Amino acid sequence: MIPFVDLKAQYASIKDEVNTAIQHVLETCQFTLGSEVAAFEEEFSTYCSAEYGIGVNTGTSALHLALLAAGIGPGDEVITVPFTFVATVASIYYAGAKTVFVDIDPQTFTMDVKAIEGAITERTKAIIPVHLYGQPADMDPILEIAKRHNLVVIEDAAQAHGAEYKGKRVGSLGDMGCFSFYPGKNLGAYGEGGMVVTNNPEYTRTIRMLRDWGAEKKYHHVLKGYNFRLEGIQGAVLRVKLKYLEEWTEARRTAAGHYNQLLANTGILTPKEMSYARHVYHVYAIRTKSRSEWQEALNAKEVQTGIHYPIPVHLLPAYSDLGYVAGDFPHSEQASNEVLSLPMFAELTPTQREEVCEAVALLARK
Repeated sequence: MIPFVDLKAQYASIKDEVNTAIQHVLETCQFTLGSEVAAFEEEFSTYCSAEYGIGVNTGTSALHLALLAAGIGPGDEVITVPFTFVATVASIYYAGAKTVFVDIDPQTFTMDVKAIEGAITERTKAIIPVHLYGQPADMDPILEIAKRHNLVVIEDAAQAHGAEYKGKRVGSLGDMGCFSFYPGKNLGAYGEGGMVVTNNPEYTRTIRMLRDWGAEKKYHHVLKGYNFRLEGIQGAVLRVKLKYLEEWTEARRTAAGHYNQLLANTGILTPKEMSYARHVYHVYAIRTKSRSEWQEALNAKEVQTGIHYPIPVHLLPAYSDLGYVAGDFPHSEQASNEVLSLPMFAELTPTQREEVCEAVALLARK
């Protein structure tokens, strides 16, 4: 079986360092926040070229608290895309605001910048571009529109650790950048985790309080906050993994390039890295109109695949109250019907890549 992701292989390569880091937390008993989290906040924010990092319990909480820090709440509107993981939209709901969707660019799977202006109303307060699959959204036009309309830009970088836009790391391009450290991410914890990075000290102060019951110091609660703290063990594990992130990213990029080469003459639509981007290939998604048949056939050949995502958020029952219907965002809907994610992880061997592409190419010829 060629797995979709192989976390065991990654752990085997860093086992001694990880075990030592976890043992240190057990011995110091700094289980919630603490020195390991503080050190990771500094190291990861520096990696992102941002001044501040605030560790939280999930990527969803990172988005939620970023919205609250920006003063967004009931009566406000936030523009984002429907072709994303549901957490992007859930965070807007948690803040009490309304989601307004714009479609994606079918070539990049990220926000269609030409659609943004038409979605802005007097209630619009923020834009959340999603760097889906590890490819940055086209940020310059987004930032220009936001500046003209006095909007906050919160990057959803949950799948884009180390991705770059015109040579600059994502997360530091907008007002705030939000990351997830879910175990399967390019930089994944051994549990849940997230972070907001920013250059704004006021946002930083607010989010630090909100994640810890709204307290400025222990038992002094300035805001109505949440229990969204990052655990010490996760901070320690992530510090170990961060040292290898660039190496793992380059391995992913090599694997994606090999896939592109092997599938070049098959007629299959493969991911396109834009000229402005450093794509980090959290997901390598091809497109096919016969997805169900292909996924079943690949599984029979012991090649695991995924679908990211089978239903755009505007068509999910949970968000039917937003009032959108099928046909409103045709590019998102088509992508949801066609994308098929191939195995992608840093330890994916050349032989495994060849086996995957041989199986896929055979399906394309039928």
